[in-house]
Amino acid sequence: MTWLTWSLLSALFAAATAILAKIGIAGIDANLATAVRTSVVVIFTWVLAYITRQPEGFRALSNKAWLFLALSGLATGLSWLCYFHALQVGPASRVAPIDKLSVALVILFATLFLGEPLTWAKGVGGILIVAGAITIALE
Repeated sequence: MTWLTWSLLSALFAAATAILAKIGIAGIDANLATAVRTSVVVIFTWVLAYITRQPEGFRALSNKAWLFLALSGLATGLSWLCYFHALQVGPASRVAPIDKLSVALVILFATLFLGEPLTWAKGVGGILIVAGAITIALE
């Protein structure tokens, strides 16, 4: 499959995540809900990693890879905690678009930190994402 197919599937599952989480979080603590969700993700991904393991396995992970993956994991956890708190107190149809401002931030950070070129299309697309999220949030 191409990057586009994987990206579209990611968007589909992210949308399902928001709706399922909004239903599941009703009446429980957002931190507990995040812990349950995270536990399921941990078990699921370890099973998947085991089933699809490559010959190199853990040996392919350098110290740099461990560090940045661990930092990414911390950022993911913080993102999920904030997301679940937002879902608990706000409507999913407004919380999710604000959460997707991360797309515009990724465009900016990729330019600043990864040296990816900021093209006209990325700039305009990022601005449209921000404008759309703000429009929905101010509804």
